[in-house]
Amino acid sequence: MLADGILGWLLIGLVAGILAKVIMPGRDPGGIIVTILIGIAGALLGGYLAPLIGWRADAAWERYAAATAGAVILLALYRMTMRRRVR
Repeated sequence: MLADGILGWLLIGLVAGILAKVIMPGRDPGGIIVTILIGIAGALLGGYLAPLIGWRADAAWERYAAATAGAVILLALYRMTMRRRVR
C-alpha cells in the first residue's frame, strides 16, 4: 500500500496541509507553500505520534486524521511563533 511508508505520509501531508489551511483560514506569513510544507511535517509528526498514544491509524481516514491533526498543531505553533517574531 502506498501510505505505508514515509513516502505515503509525505503524500498524505500534502492533503493534510491543505485541510489544515481550510480548518484554520487566515493569512500565513509563508503562504500556501509553507502551509503545505507544514502539512507534510505534521503528517510525519502525526504518523510518528499516533502509535505512541495508542492510535494505530490503520485505515486511510485514520491516517488523514492523524496527519491533519499534526498539521493543524504545527500550523498553530508556526502562527504563534511568526506573530511574536513580527512584533
